[in-house]
Amino acid sequence: MKNLSIHLFLEAICKFLSGVLLLGCLLFIPAGTVHWKSGWILMGILFIPMFIAGLFMMVKNPALLKSRLDSKEKVSAQKTVVKQSALMFIAGLIVSGLSYRYQFGILPESVSLFGCILFLISYALYAEVLRENTWLSRTIQVQDGQTVVDSGLYGIVRHPMYAITLVLFLSMPLILRSLPGFLVFLVYPFIIASRIRSEEQFLNQNLPGYTEYTEKVRYRLIPYLG
Repeated sequence: MKNLSIHLFLEAICKFLSGVLLLGCLLFIPAGTVHWKSGWILMGILFIPMFIAGLFMMVKNPALLKSRLDSKEKVSAQKTVVKQSALMFIAGLIVSGLSYRYQFGILPESVSLFGCILFLISYALYAEVLRENTWLSRTIQVQDGQTVVDSGLYGIVRHPMYAITLVLFLSMPLILRSLPGFLVFLVYPFIIASRIRSEEQFLNQNLPGYTEYTEKVRYRLIPYLG
């Protein structure tokens, strides 16, 4: 058990540091400088809470941390969605960096502050979703003993995590003050809609009680809209 904990800790640290390095490259290489305040703000606001959340899960719920680290999709239809999301993320950050480098489409500093507020609120809601649903993983699957969660945010919309990531992603280019980057990230709602359709089909077939849950909670992402 101790060896498993050490392995999980090392895996989490490696993925965390890899994420820091990757994001730094995607931001500062296109920007042509490391002296980009908005870029450092995004790095801090993203990775400091992520590090704290990772430590918390490591101590309180290592099984949840393990499932969050598993990013290998098992549903073939979702592999394309994951690739599309990654491509959008990379393109959006590179465009934002180029936007800063060549000073085009730069938004006011007040927009960056607004983006930070949106991001932090979304992160708090993200933590709440993780607390409510210990079955939550990054891939579409049904785990042993899994049951339908219909309380809290799951009693309002069926996919609160996706609703939150939608706001998180759209707030990133706002923090970076990049209008071109924001336009790239606007692709995300269409990508996530495709993922939700596939996921709900999978859960209806494999998770007992999920069909009844969809009848109880009508809205997928946004109350009264869909």
